[in-house]
Amino acid sequence: MVSGSFSRRLPARLTPRIVSSPRVSARRKLWVAPRPPSLGDLAAAFCLASLVLVVGCLMYVYVKGYLGGGSSVAGLTGDADVCDISDGRWVPDSSYPLYNSSECPFAERGFNCLANGRKDMDYLKWRWKPWQCDVPKFNAQDVLERLRGKRVVFVGDSMSRTQWESLICMLMTGVQDPNTVYEVNGKHISKTIRFLGVRFQTFNLSIEFFRSVFLVQQSLPPRHGPKRVRTTLKLDKMDDMSTKWFDSDVLIFNSGHWWTPSKLFDMGCYFQVGGALKLGMSIDSAFTIALNTWVSWVETMVDTNRTHVFFRTFEPSHWSDSNQKVCKLMQHPLAEAKANEPTEFSEIIVEVVERMKVPVTVLNVTSMGAYRSDAHVGTWSHPSTITDCSHWCLPGVPDAWNELMFSYLLVKEQDMDKRMKCCAAVLPWCLSSTPPYSSWHTPLMIPLVENPRVPRRNQSTGREEQNIQGLDKLNLWLSFRSLLNHFAGSSSHGDDQMVLA
Repeated sequence: MVSGSFSRRLPARLTPRIVSSPRVSARRKLWVAPRPPSLGDLAAAFCLASLVLVVGCLMYVYVKGYLGGGSSVAGLTGDADVCDISDGRWVPDSSYPLYNSSECPFAERGFNCLANGRKDMDYLKWRWKPWQCDVPKFNAQDVLERLRGKRVVFVGDSMSRTQWESLICMLMTGVQDPNTVYEVNGKHISKTIRFLGVRFQTFNLSIEFFRSVFLVQQSLPPRHGPKRVRTTLKLDKMDDMSTKWFDSDVLIFNSGHWWTPSKLFDMGCYFQVGGALKLGMSIDSAFTIALNTWVSWVETMVDTNRTHVFFRTFEPSHWSDSNQKVCKLMQHPLAEAKANEPTEFSEIIVEVVERMKVPVTVLNVTSMGAYRSDAHVGTWSHPSTITDCSHWCLPGVPDAWNELMFSYLLVKEQDMDKRMKCCAAVLPWCLSSTPPYSSWHTPLMIPLVENPRVPRRNQSTGREEQNIQGLDKLNLWLSFRSLLNHFAGSSSHGDDQMVLA
C-alpha cells in the first residue's frame, strides 16, 4: 500500500517526463517504501508461525492416536515399537488371584469353582505374559480413580457377563466401604436378565452389562414363511437395546458363542435381511453381515472421541468330545494352544474391524484362552449336575482380559499425554501451569472472545472501517494460548475469559 505522504499529485511542471516501456514503468511502480512492521505485526506473525507448528503437531496426534490407533489389535509398548498382547504365555505367579469370589457379592455362584467344591488352587496362580512386554499388575485404587465419573458398558453373551463380574470383583478390592457398591435395580446376578448395572457410589462410576448374544435383532419370522422358521435374526438391524449402549466411556463387545447350528437352526432360528429370509446362508456369512451392521452403528452412533470401543474375540472351549458332554480338565495350562473351535470368528472380527473408519480396538483373547484347559468351570458348577468346559472359573482367565484392557488404556493415555505435551512445548512461555492429566478424555475447549469491532474513520477515504487489526491479533493470541494450555493439561482458563470493550 502507498502511504499518504506519497499519494498526493505533483504539479505538472514538476513531474519528470520518463520515456520507458510500459513494462519498466509497471515494475518501477512496485518500488514503494514499505511501512516498517510494528511490534504487534511481529507478535502476530510469530503466533501464526507457532500456530502452524501446533496444528501440524495436532494433526500428527490425531493421525497417530486416533486414526492410527483405530481398528487395531490391542498392544502395549515394549522392546519393539508395539507389543502384541495376544502373543505370549502363561507364567506362574504366587501373588494371584486378585480377589476372592466368596467375598465378592457380584460373582455368580456358577463361576465360583472353589465354593462349588474345587480343591486344587493351582489354576489361580498364573499370569499372562506377552513375549515382548510386561503387563502391569492391576491396581484397583488407581483404576477406580481413573474411572471416576465414568460409565463402562459390556455388551454380549455370558462370556461378556463373566468379564463384567470379574471387573467388578477386581475393583471391589479397592473400595473401603462395600456397602457403597450396589446393583442399581437391586437384582440378583442371573444369566436371564438383559440388563445389570453396578454402581460404585463413592466414585460415581457405573459398570453395566447388556445381554445381547447376537448384537442384532431377534424377531418373529415373516408371514407365510416355512414352518421350520420359528424366529429370525434381522442381520441388518441392531438389537433394540442398542440405544442404551453408546453414551459410555468404555464400551466392550463380544459375540460368537451363540452363532452355532445347535443354537440357531436346531432351534428354528434363521437369517433375514430386509424382508427376505436367507435359509441357505452360512453362519460365517451371516456373522459377517451382522458385524458390518454393528460397524455402521458404531460409526454413526458412537462418539469415539469420548468412547473407547473394544471388541473381544472368540473364547475357546476344551470339551473332550464333539457332543460337549465330557469335560476333562488338566491340572496346568497346556504347553501348546489347543481348543475345540476353529478361529474363523476371530479372524472375521479382525478383518471387519480393520476396515472401520473410526478407532476400535480388537482385544484378541483367543490364543491365550486356548492354553487354559485347566481353568474352566468343569464339574464345579452350580448346580453340580451341569458340566461346563466353555465358561471360566472366577477368579481366572477373564481377570487377565481386564488387566490387558486397562493396561492398554493406560498406555494409550500416557502416549497421548506425551504427544500433547510435545505440542504444548512449542511455546512453553505462554503456559500458565501444567498439572497432570486426570482423565482419559479431556474435552477440547477454546474460549471465544467477544469482539465488538469498534469502528474508526479512515482519514483518506472518510468512511468508517472496522478497527479489527489489534483485536483480531489479541483474539488469535488468546485462542492460541488457550489451545496450548489445554494440551498442557491446564485446568483453568480464567485468564482467557475476557470481554473486550
